[in-house]
Amino acid sequence: MIWVPNPIKPEVSLMNTITRVAERMQAVLFDAANRLAVELGFVKRIRKITGSLFAQAMVIAGLSSPQTSYTDLVQSAAAVGVAISAQGMEQRFTEKAARFLEHLLAEAVKQVMASRPAAVPVLQRFQGVFLRDSTVISLPVALAKTWPGVGGSRGATAALKLQVELDFRTGQLYGPALQSGRTQDQRSPFQQRPLPAGALHLADLGYFNLRRLARDHRNGVFWITRLKAGTHLYTPEGQRIDLPAWLRAHPEAEFEQTVLVGAKERIPARLLVQRVPQEVTDQRRRRLREYARKKQVTPKVETLALAEWSLAITNVPVARLSLPEALVLSAVRWQIELLFKLWKSYLQVDEWRSQNPWRILCEIYAKLIGAVMVHWLSLVGAWERVDRSLPKVAQAVRKFAVALALALPHPDELIRTLTRLQECIRATCKMNHRKKHPNTYQRLLELGGTLT
Repeated sequence: MIWVPNPIKPEVSLMNTITRVAERMQAVLFDAANRLAVELGFVKRIRKITGSLFAQAMVIAGLSSPQTSYTDLVQSAAAVGVAISAQGMEQRFTEKAARFLEHLLAEAVKQVMASRPAAVPVLQRFQGVFLRDSTVISLPVALAKTWPGVGGSRGATAALKLQVELDFRTGQLYGPALQSGRTQDQRSPFQQRPLPAGALHLADLGYFNLRRLARDHRNGVFWITRLKAGTHLYTPEGQRIDLPAWLRAHPEAEFEQTVLVGAKERIPARLLVQRVPQEVTDQRRRRLREYARKKQVTPKVETLALAEWSLAITNVPVARLSLPEALVLSAVRWQIELLFKLWKSYLQVDEWRSQNPWRILCEIYAKLIGAVMVHWLSLVGAWERVDRSLPKVAQAVRKFAVALALALPHPDELIRTLTRLQECIRATCKMNHRKKHPNTYQRLLELGGTLT
């Protein structure tokens, strides 16, 4: 099930943001939950546990204790106001329950929010800095028909792919959009979504597409992307560039060249070149040889030679972004990997303690709803600070999980609880300054900017 929201303007007032988070949490976990439970046949008559109470119990359990046991589920149900036994919870993990929570996740994804951007001038030069990437959750083979994975030598597999887009400036999150594990990134629902003129797009090589780059260039959308091996490059005069030979002729550690990209497209761009340390080169070549060994092919000489450099292309004019600035911004792409790391390592969306495939899907969807809500809460007090620590935000939310559950039915109390949580986030959820290996935020601030 895939739903792609439209962009919205970021809220300006912090209190306005808190109010919006409260309203959207209640909209998802009350109104939408009860409506969907009936529409999808999860609840057919008035029962002790409604769609709203089931959803709240699942989400709160995932936030407070990711290694969710039946005791955790029963206690979370009690926190939201329903007494139910472990056996009673177990009986509710059906295909309809999973479908219900999948649709509820789509409702949560629709509730797009944004924050005031941090005071970093290099980011403010663009109408958004959009990161796109995906991550995969391996599933039991019993779910192969629901979420088929890539085929293997051992037969069918099951996997769920999460497609995400993130505006790094404002924290506006699109997704996760759910796809089968076998779906290529080129078929991401965000791949064809138009971005506003003046925006900057950063994505992994899985999204590299010359037609899209050419379209974005025509529409005034900027991009920085790693250069895909085998892409044809030409001089502005139209002469084909022998990339390995051309690189060997340059002794500099960092340099750039104006080029035309693509045999057909001939997109005007800047080729950004950065020589990597020898240990990095050696590591890359080991990986290339290991990959070739597994595929039973011979690694290309050109590919091994290019391992000495990090190569990227961009259509951002040098007057808007210098070479050092472009190299720092290209590293911002990895921030979305940190978001996935948070979801998997801290919220544990890819872990469960059950053999029941429908309970597994229920837990995944509920944890993803929780992950979306944790992201909303990071906008309340952390996103405007470039030194924010999302794991610390998630840790603060975990400590407030039961308080949020108790406050959910009461709008004023929920706003008070979120305000208290916001104060905790602002005071405690900052990254530690590093001298030897600077954080991305430190490198961005070195280009100009302040901590607010």
